[in-house]
Amino acid sequence: MVASQSTYKRAGVDIDLKESLVPLFKRIAGRTNGAHVISGVGGFGALIGLDGHGMRDPVLVAGTDGVGTKLKIAVMMRRHDTVGIDCVAMCVNDIICSAARPLFFLDYIGIGRLERKTALAIVKGIADGCAQAGAALVGGETAQLPGLYGEGEYDLVGFAVGIVEREQIPDPQSLRAGDVLVGLASNGLHSNGYSLARKVLIEDGGLRLSRRAPGLKSTLGEELLKPTRIYAKTALELFRRFRMKALANITGGGIVENLPRVLPPSLGARVRRGSWPVPPIFDLIARLGNVSQAEMDRTFNNGLGMIGIFAPGDVEAALDHLHRSRQPAYIVGELRPGIRGVSIDAGAARS
Repeated sequence: MVASQSTYKRAGVDIDLKESLVPLFKRIAGRTNGAHVISGVGGFGALIGLDGHGMRDPVLVAGTDGVGTKLKIAVMMRRHDTVGIDCVAMCVNDIICSAARPLFFLDYIGIGRLERKTALAIVKGIADGCAQAGAALVGGETAQLPGLYGEGEYDLVGFAVGIVEREQIPDPQSLRAGDVLVGLASNGLHSNGYSLARKVLIEDGGLRLSRRAPGLKSTLGEELLKPTRIYAKTALELFRRFRMKALANITGGGIVENLPRVLPPSLGARVRRGSWPVPPIFDLIARLGNVSQAEMDRTFNNGLGMIGIFAPGDVEAALDHLHRSRQPAYIVGELRPGIRGVSIDAGAARS
């Protein structure tokens, strides 16, 4: 008996399918290209010109991150058109904390078995995220790794680069006691804490993604797949027009771990619980899983995707701009002398 001939495709890697997708990826990415993209998707490396930005002393700011176990929800829901936005957001929301304008983005998709529909949905989401951020999608990698990922599973990570004038990079030493904390609302979990959320809501709680959970206005699956809010355009306006002094991205680790990253050693932050609305998904997790407030604080954003720091005299104009821009924002605390860190105190009406 003659053994059947071995091929890469029979081993799980479909080169022909991947090659057929490249022109489609290039077309999707092409709508995000800016004037400085010389060559993007399709080559061995993307070429981006740095001339013409009108800066005296430009600095590049780079960041990388992934979507994490939120992808399990996408796989369970068989919906892959929003996680690309998450991937862009997780990277771009970091680099804008340095007042950097996003320039370009690259993605990496590691997948067990490449499926045309899934791949196109992911890349379309990435392009949508880049359009929101004002960045060009200039390339990426789709790696077929049979045996490493289970059926239908994949990983998604990204890499963002932005540019900023050196003198405009926020300086922690400019912060003073009495500076005001302004929280920018999140639209839910964003892309953090999903290992705990899945365990509490689905594995232990037995809730179904297709059903509306207590307190939610949508099904649980729709709530959990809400894409991370991209704050790039809002943040750059706040730095440019309203003299925002610092910005912290509230991701994994919550306020207590992320806000101190922008503070000098001699200042702490006092945050007043109750000064902003907390989306119901967080209360559902806390109640159903008997999760302590301290654990919630160090795992989730609890309703604040970003916290900006302003001198007291600049707060009113900044808040007025945010409200007119339909970005919910709240005064949530202030800086005070002491050791770098965050205390979250109970009780105050929302500002």
